[in-house]
Amino acid sequence: MFDFLKKYSLPILVGIALLSALMVYSLNLPQSRHANRLERGVGDALAPVQQQAERGGSFLGQLWYDYIALVQVKQENDRLKADIKQLNSALVTASEAIQENDRLVRLLDLRKTFREPTVAASVIGEDVTPWFRTLTIDRGAADGIQEGMPVLAADGVVGQTIKVASHASRVLLLTDHASSIAAMIQRSRARGVVKGRGDNLCSLEFTMRGEDVQVGDQVISSGIGGVFAKGLPIGEVTMVKKGEYGIFQTVSIRPYVNSAHLEELLVVLRAPRD
Repeated sequence: MFDFLKKYSLPILVGIALLSALMVYSLNLPQSRHANRLERGVGDALAPVQQQAERGGSFLGQLWYDYIALVQVKQENDRLKADIKQLNSALVTASEAIQENDRLVRLLDLRKTFREPTVAASVIGEDVTPWFRTLTIDRGAADGIQEGMPVLAADGVVGQTIKVASHASRVLLLTDHASSIAAMIQRSRARGVVKGRGDNLCSLEFTMRGEDVQVGDQVISSGIGGVFAKGLPIGEVTMVKKGEYGIFQTVSIRPYVNSAHLEELLVVLRAPRD
């Protein structure tokens, strides 16, 4: 114990002196408005400490305030992100509804041009290979559909029904190799048969070399054959080639209907002729 007091005697004495000074300062504070020499000395000694303590407290207070502000900003940012995500989702839904409404309005306008009853259908499957070009729709025999009925979109001819089930049907696209539609050039009335090529294009076959066919001509159904009514849009001539030999010319056609983008179709309930 004596060794401890001997070793730390100076710090202990300084501490006792400061404590005594503080006690005297505190006892004299309410008794006199004027500070004595001792009080002034204690005040001067404690002023830097109090100043540093006040600065430290202000710094910690500002730091805490900034932290709370950052937390609030993050919460606000998260809320705004959620609102933006919700608004974007609503915008996409609304845009999709507008596009669907436009397609259905065009399909309804097409429906009004037929005297025969029609059935609207949605595409539920696709079989597009180098050998087959077909679609599957959600309407079938229960809806009055039979094999060989014409299928249309707002832009023109799609194909005709094959393999009809009770509640579904397959549609042979006009671009399939097995498809053939009697057609003619709208401008010159030159006749031919539109055959599928299997590459999203068609050709107008059996058109005589002397017939007037030009690039950009509109191809429509001729009404011959009884499947498709006369005057239905089929496609546009993209290439005409007349060789030195042969009686027919080579005509390429780009269909108006892009089968890869089809969603809604119209089946005309026209009984095929035997």
